[in-house]
Amino acid sequence: MSDTYEKLLEDSIEIAAPADAVWTLVTDIPAMAKWSPQVVKSTVKGGVVKQGATFSNLNKQGIKRWPTGGKVVRFQPPTASTPGEFAFRIRENRTVWSFRLEPTADGGTRLTERREAPDGISALSLILTKLVLGGQKPFTEELRSGIRQTLERIKAEAEARVRG
Repeated sequence: MSDTYEKLLEDSIEIAAPADAVWTLVTDIPAMAKWSPQVVKSTVKGGVVKQGATFSNLNKQGIKRWPTGGKVVRFQPPTASTPGEFAFRIRENRTVWSFRLEPTADGGTRLTERREAPDGISALSLILTKLVLGGQKPFTEELRSGIRQTLERIKAEAEARVRG
C-alpha cells in the first residue's frame, strides 16, 4: 500500500570531535538549515533552545515550501558517562526527530539521527505526502538521504571546528 510509512528511519556517523562540541551544533535549531537539505529556515520562540522550547520551520522539496512547528521533548546534554539526547516533535505530523550523541573511546562522538512515528503520522500529513510530495516511498527515500546528508554536514563542521 502506497500510504504505509516506516515507523523508524535511522542513521549514524562517527565524528572526530568531542560530544559537547557536537551537542552545540545539533541543538542550534536555527543553524539546521545549513545541514538539513529539507530545512530552509528555523526560528526558536524566545531564542533559547531548551526542554519545552518551540520553534517554526520552513521546509522544502524542490520549489515546494511548507511550514511546520516543533517542540523540544528531550534535552539531555552528554556527560562523560551518559549519552546526550536532543529530540523534538513536529506538530503537524506527530513525528519525533532526535539526535543521540555517544562519546567514543577515542574522544570522538557517534551521532545517530532518527525519525520516529511512535503515535503514527497524522492523516492530513499522509494525504499531503501522497498528493503533494510524491508519495510515501519516494518521500521516505528523500528523508533517508536527507538524514545522511545532515549527519555528514554536521561531521564536517564539527571536525573543522576542532581542527580550528
